[in-house]
Amino acid sequence: MRVEVLTGAALEAALDEVARLRIAVFHAFPYLYDGDFAYERDYLQTYRESANAVLVGAFDGDRLVGAATGTPLEDHAEDFAGAFDGKGFDLSEIFYCAESVLLPEYRGRGVGHRFFDLREAHARSLGRRYCVFCGVVRPGDHPLRPADYAPLDPFWRKRGYEPLEGAVARFRWKDIDQDEETEKPLRFWMRTL
Repeated sequence: MRVEVLTGAALEAALDEVARLRIAVFHAFPYLYDGDFAYERDYLQTYRESANAVLVGAFDGDRLVGAATGTPLEDHAEDFAGAFDGKGFDLSEIFYCAESVLLPEYRGRGVGHRFFDLREAHARSLGRRYCVFCGVVRPGDHPLRPADYAPLDPFWRKRGYEPLEGAVARFRWKDIDQDEETEKPLRFWMRTL
């Protein structure tokens, strides 16, 4: 398996596969996302439009089996700026590590660390001071929570990330067990580079 940074045309060429990965991986708890390919293609347009976007791809041969994306936060300001209101941060100093998706059979091989290493290196190359990402918050007693579910909080803390107090975005999507979209809170985590 190889992990590599894709930008420009290589990034754009991989985005349809990233859409498929997002649908597959986010179907599981805690996201429970009932994905839609057309929506995904539209959502990923940000990475086509951002000159400083990065995609870190994990490949098994020529097959994309994992992906992690990122852009300067201001490229997502419409979606996320409100979560940073009153927090004292200049958005131009923040790099947003967006999705990090890896098929289950490839986990536990250090790919998650490579995803963060390479996105953080990209952020540093852009002169960013902070990296952030957000994760959905589900109640501990959620009816679809698997008995063996292990949150990624320990992994994120090991990487130097901490929850950013009060920084929460809100997004709507359709859960796999619902008929309509509902709003979910996504908590931001941050580290200084």
